[in-house]
Amino acid sequence: MTHIITSLCLRDSGCVDVCPVECILPGKPQEQWPWYYIDPDTCIDCGACVPECPYGAIFPEDEVPAAYTAKGGEYLSKVGLTGHYEGTNHHGKPVVLDCVKQLQAGEKVDLTPDIQPNYEYFKSGPGYSAKD
Repeated sequence: MTHIITSLCLRDSGCVDVCPVECILPGKPQEQWPWYYIDPDTCIDCGACVPECPYGAIFPEDEVPAAYTAKGGEYLSKVGLTGHYEGTNHHGKPVVLDCVKQLQAGEKVDLTPDIQPNYEYFKSGPGYSAKD
């Protein structure tokens, strides 16, 4: 079982720095793959990435919530959304996303559809070539 980075990801990159097997990659091109992805074939399920994510975007695959309840102010990053986000990652570098939606307190979101893109990124998407 692997961990999954969900659409709550705002590309902070702290998870990349702590991964002992270097299995986390930023999605590229960002317009098509807006968050970070964990290679399910390489992930050792150590969970080191989970506490490093300031957005709470990383879950064990079998715990990705089907009814995530927003605290309010979180951003959801998905292709097709049109909101704008500007921030910095944990290295102080700028992060700009043009496919986000800011969630309202109490808003419920099904994050389980975020599981499949994680596999697709490494099976047939740009992450496939990164595995070589």
